[in-house]
Amino acid sequence: MTQLIHHPAYLFIVLIVLLSFAAALGAIVLQRIVPLSDDARDNYNVIQGATLTLLALLIGFTLSMAVSRYDQRKNYEEEEANAIGTEYLRADLLGAAGAVKARAQLAQYLQLRIDYYKTRNAHELDTLNSKTSDVQGQLWTDVREAAEARPTPITALAVGGMNDVINTQGYTQAAWLNRIPVSAWILMIAIAFFSNLMQGYGVRGKTGRRVLLFVLPITVSLSLALIADIDSPRGGLIRVVPQNLLSLQQSMPPT
Repeated sequence: MTQLIHHPAYLFIVLIVLLSFAAALGAIVLQRIVPLSDDARDNYNVIQGATLTLLALLIGFTLSMAVSRYDQRKNYEEEEANAIGTEYLRADLLGAAGAVKARAQLAQYLQLRIDYYKTRNAHELDTLNSKTSDVQGQLWTDVREAAEARPTPITALAVGGMNDVINTQGYTQAAWLNRIPVSAWILMIAIAFFSNLMQGYGVRGKTGRRVLLFVLPITVSLSLALIADIDSPRGGLIRVVPQNLLSLQQSMPPT
């Protein structure tokens, strides 16, 4: 299930098959085994309406969770760009030699952060994380040595800026790992299955049956696939583009 929700396109295909099967099961099998009488129709409509309402509420709440997480990832991308840009300017506080070295490393670090947002490959991501940690260590060593050599409030500004650069990367990584729980997905898919089963069980007429067997499963599948797409930082079509980081890179002079 975890791998499935990381790839919204595959999730959509699986849901189409599963929910269409549920609707067909209700319309073809259940109606023959346990026909729905007219006397039970009113009670059935109440239960069916409650089930669909519950499904709609779950989809709405889950979509809100996915959107809030997506906005959080966008905000942290902006914060990363601001932190790196500020520290790039404060590099002058480290002295002439230290400024040149720090800015070259910040430019390298910025490229790594841009690649982090763009990559979809898990192996490449591990390599990027390793390189990012190495560059962070080098950056922190430089500002620490400068602070030890000149322990002044001015140098402390550069140290604080570098601390912000490292912290924002950690906040970003935590935000990208913050996903909708798998248990919530299982609950939604289970309720969607039984909702389509009940819709198929209660449908009347051949024409209505044909429409139901395609429209409702497709609608629910699209809704859940959209949620998975927004919630998936790398597997979907809706992704956080590092616009602020790219703008910052373009504003930096070539090293």
